[in-house]
This record gives sequence, C-alpha cells and structure tokens, in this order.
Amino acid sequence: MAEYETIRSGVGARAEVDAGLRAHMNKVYGTMSIGLLITALASWAIAGLAVTSDPAGATVMFRDGQYLTGLGQALYMSPLKWVVMFAPLGMVFAFGAMINRLSAAGAQLFFYAFAVLMGVSISSIFLIYTGFSIVQTFLITSISFAGLSLWGYTTKKDISAWGSFLIMGVIGLILASVVNIFLGSPMIHFAISLLGVLIFAGLTAYDTQKIKTDYIAHANAMDSEWLAKSAIMGALNLYLDFINLFMFLLSFLGNRE
Repeated sequence: MAEYETIRSGVGARAEVDAGLRAHMNKVYGTMSIGLLITALASWAIAGLAVTSDPAGATVMFRDGQYLTGLGQALYMSPLKWVVMFAPLGMVFAFGAMINRLSAAGAQLFFYAFAVLMGVSISSIFLIYTGFSIVQTFLITSISFAGLSLWGYTTKKDISAWGSFLIMGVIGLILASVVNIFLGSPMIHFAISLLGVLIFAGLTAYDTQKIKTDYIAHANAMDSEWLAKSAIMGALNLYLDFINLFMFLLSFLGNRE
C-alpha cells in the first residue's frame, strides 16, 4: 500500500510539473507574440512617417513621387542611423546584466521597450521591399519557426552542446556584417544571409529546449518571481531568433521596390 501511494504521489507530481511547463511555455510564446506585434506596428508606423508624397520641404527623393521626410532623412541618412542600428544590441546586453535586479514587471516593460526600438531599427524594410514580399516572408518564417520550436520542445535528443557553437556563429555574423558595411560585397552578404538562416534555425530549437529544461530543473522550487522573469528572458531569446530568421530570409525572398 505504501508503495502504491509513493507511485501515485510520483505520478501526481509529474502531472503537476507537466501542467506548469505548459503554462510556462504558453506565457513565453504569448509574451514573444506581443513583442513581435509591437515591433511590426512600430516599424510600419515609423516607415509611414519617414516617407511623403509632398516634395515641399523634402530635399531627398526616395523613389518616383515619394520623398524622405525630415524624420526619414534623420533615421536613414544621418549618423543617427548607426545609433538606431546598434541600439537594440546594446539593450540586449543591458537586459542580460540587469535581469537579476529587475522585478518581473520591470523586465516585461524593458522587453516591450526593446520591441519598440527594434521596430524603429528595422523600419527601413518597408522602404526597401514590397509589402507582399514582407508578408510572404513573415508567413514562411512563422511556419519555419513553429516547426523548429516544436522539434526543440519534443525531441529526446540533448542539443545543449549546440549552444557554444551557435553563439560563436552569432558573434562571427555580427563581425562579418560590420565589416561588410564598409566592403559592400554581394558575395559576403549572400554568405552572411545563408549562415544567418542556418544559425538562427538552430538557435530556435536550442533555445526552446533550454527553456523547457530550465523550467523542469527549477520546478520544485516554484519561485514565482524567478519563473516570471525566466519566461520573459525565454520570450526575448525566441523573439530574437524569430526576428533574425525573418531578416535573413527576407534578404533571400524579398522583392525590392
């Protein structure tokens, strides 16, 4: 009888962990989805403010019949563009350094502020690519991301060893991208885009599995504050995977205006 009670207790505890894990993952994906929506709206709004069909006061023609507004010139043609380009990267490092000192509510607010800044940073895609190709690439990215994340969640294979290689790959991509800003080589750009798709596809699966294993490892403690901040940090990692996968795929699939 005692053995039966032990077995039943073990099954109950496992079911509780499984239910908690599902709720945790739902929060991760929900927070990530809100962040993506904020980024999309911010990017679309800024792009709309950056272009005008009224040439009065606009000295730079963007394309036939359209001109860059003062905001557009500041964002895309002045030294401010470098600040806008690299500010999200700085915020990621700041978030990692501050996460232990922030409350769960503060971490969530920081994440949403980051999503707005990321939207401003990538808003030029609406000026470069057709709206149809942006939507098409977003749908392809969504399907790919869902499949990769599902595999990372369900696979029995331990892919934790991928982490160090993938992070090294990200650092290499950043350095190569900075160098190619000055070189402007189409071949290097193609290689960066191809490697970027592969690296962030791997990171999507890796980060999903890590979120799952981290939750299971800390499930017994049930620290609500830690769980809340862990969900936000997980949402940030998956958000970055999605955004980067989308941007690299867009360089392949996007039709330029």
